[in-house]
Amino acid sequence: MRIVKSDEEGLEAAAKVLLAGGVAVIPTDTVYGLAAHPDFPEAVDRLYTIKGREAKKPIALLASGVEATPVNHQLTEKWPGGLTIVFDGEGYRVPDHDWTRRLLAKCGGLLRVTSANLSGQRAATDAPAALADVGLSADIVVDDGISPGGVPSTVVKVGPEGGLEVLRRGGVEI
Repeated sequence: MRIVKSDEEGLEAAAKVLLAGGVAVIPTDTVYGLAAHPDFPEAVDRLYTIKGREAKKPIALLASGVEATPVNHQLTEKWPGGLTIVFDGEGYRVPDHDWTRRLLAKCGGLLRVTSANLSGQRAATDAPAALADVGLSADIVVDDGISPGGVPSTVVKVGPEGGLEVLRRGGVEI
């Protein structure tokens, strides 16, 4: 496990780890995340193992921008930000964090990301907390100080007819 800063060197190091099938702790605008590239199923499986998350609970995709997602709904006007939109059975979010969006772009636009904490525990809002909870099992930890949002994203499911169901309340009001 390696700890890096959220600078250009850290960006290159984190992208290299993720594009090789590794797992990274990364900063976001809400809380720290535990990330893996969706093209590496074994890396995504590691997210579940490291976090202690039930296999039936899906892990959302963080996107570099709206164009990296298939989401076609007016809620995307709230992106970038702390809103996860569940669309056609898949959760998507565009973080309001420039460094993280640049990392996502370097990795093809999408990464599987869950909060960097043990399942059922409080979400980590800084690298030391993430490191203590799950970081020792990651390949790299990116330190960006304290997360500005401090709370997980709001999760909203878009129904087949366009109706909305709030699955989790977070930092964005719906």
